[in-house]
Amino acid sequence: MKTVFVTVGTTSFDELILTIKTPEAIKALKARGYERLVLQVGRGSVLPGPESGLDLTLEAFRFKDSISEDIACADLVISHAGAGSCLEALGARKPLLVVVNDKLMDNHQLELARRLHKESHLLYCTCSSLTDTLRTMDLSVLVPFPPAQTTHFANFLDIALGVQ
Repeated sequence: MKTVFVTVGTTSFDELILTIKTPEAIKALKARGYERLVLQVGRGSVLPGPESGLDLTLEAFRFKDSISEDIACADLVISHAGAGSCLEALGARKPLLVVVNDKLMDNHQLELARRLHKESHLLYCTCSSLTDTLRTMDLSVLVPFPPAQTTHFANFLDIALGVQ
């Protein structure tokens, strides 16, 4: 069953969870052949339960000891732009669509998403453009992230965030 895994990490990003469940977003996912949607909702106030009329299988949870298996089983990962979530999905060689929370102050997540997008490792959008991105995205343009080498990733983060 073709699966989308959505993660917000340890944060709260209710807008992403609510947006991915809209009829328009579900229609865009179904048009791409996805049949299962798994939501990791973190500390958010929204925890979807079983719903009728979604036209796909929906599962939701707050936290697990590890989301590695969820990522491994996913055909597409949709994530907030946290460095840990991005690194885990990219390290698993999964197509990654990052949804930047544009409501955050001092948004370092946008800088990280832009840099990884510039190097063709992921696609990114905001909640307001998520449905359009789902309709038009071309996952074939994505380039695998190099195998985990912690010093390289640390250097990459320093450059992406302007620390160097």
